[in-house]
Amino acid sequence: MKKKAAKHRILILGASGFLGSAIYKELCPYFNTFGTYCTNNTTLERNKHFFQYNILEDDIYEILDIIRPRIVISALRGDFAAQFIAHKHLTEYVVSEKIKCIFLSSANVFDAYSKYPSYEHDKTLSNSIYGHFKIKIENMLLRLPKKQAAILRLPMVFGSGSPRILEILQNLTEKTPIEIFPNLIMNVTTDTKITQQIHYIINRNKSGVFHLGSNDLVHHDDFIKEIIKTLGNHKPLFKHVYTTNDDRYLAVLPKYNTLPKHLQLVSQEILTELNIS
Repeated sequence: MKKKAAKHRILILGASGFLGSAIYKELCPYFNTFGTYCTNNTTLERNKHFFQYNILEDDIYEILDIIRPRIVISALRGDFAAQFIAHKHLTEYVVSEKIKCIFLSSANVFDAYSKYPSYEHDKTLSNSIYGHFKIKIENMLLRLPKKQAAILRLPMVFGSGSPRILEILQNLTEKTPIEIFPNLIMNVTTDTKITQQIHYIINRNKSGVFHLGSNDLVHHDDFIKEIIKTLGNHKPLFKHVYTTNDDRYLAVLPKYNTLPKHLQLVSQEILTELNIS
């Protein structure tokens, strides 16, 4: 029994952020779950399962040695150079302790390819600093033994408490323009679906690369307009941003590493979820 309990000792790096806290809430009732937070927080300080960790000042080894996790989920944000060093140390720990790392990556690892959606085995290439940084960490994890790493590439994440929705609400309140990208074709997801998918990946001990986006594609401008309709009777101002005259894709579609039907989603489900909340 003890061995089984140790297997499910989980550490979430960045557990005080939007996605990190959603993952913590999902896993906490089922596993011995721990998390890190960065800025001072009296509520989290009293929680014996949360540890303060400042990526610029603290060594990740200290947290790992205290918690001794069997699975580490990385939802870290912040300085890219410091994150890279933290993940380098984390991968060394993963190898030496024979544990598993689940890394939240992004559709931006493909942002240099604009003519078609991307699948799990496609070669990564990015023009953005953010995408390039995610690729560097992905490459580190891909060198690990296959069973010890899961890379989860996420598209734009929406949810009632998500930064994107909060920003839209702020724009509507302040009557400031909302940026829309008319030529951008993407897929989308919610925090609720991601947390369920991660729970499944842990339960079934899955590894490899996962594309956790909706099965359908949407135009950014249309989707944002649909979201605003679900948020109430507003008269939004829009700022149209054209990065190219042609349609460009930023979509991560699942093809080889698919999850069961109940863990897949279509974009309409996000609008329904926002409507209910």
